[in-house]
Amino acid sequence: MDIKGIVKRLKKNHNTCDPFRICEDLDIVFRYEELGEILGFYDVHFRMKSIHLNTSMHDDMLPFVCAHELGHAILQPNVNTPFLRKHTLFSIDKIERQANAFVVELLLPDEFLDECSDISFATMAFLSV
Repeated sequence: MDIKGIVKRLKKNHNTCDPFRICEDLDIVFRYEELGEILGFYDVHFRMKSIHLNTSMHDDMLPFVCAHELGHAILQPNVNTPFLRKHTLFSIDKIERQANAFVVELLLPDEFLDECSDISFATMAFLSV
């Protein structure tokens, strides 16, 4: 999967890297809810895509979490990860890594990414900002 290319086209088509604006453009609803320990999740019901964000999350984390869930919406549009976690033994590690790669490509400048060869390092660097 060419996540870098997907994100590059997404930025160009929407003229932004703001995950909230992209969600609005794509008619993906984002909702703020009390989610306990969960930062956010993506789901789709009756072809309506939704991103759920925890109201108790610090504001600095909102773009990252929204972008991560947007990654799920773009890269795996029909996969309901909360359902998979709860009702199956399916490993969602690959899905989560892809969503994290999507975040890094969307929110971090290319100059920074050129210096990082490891997506895990780039993700951790982003979270520490």
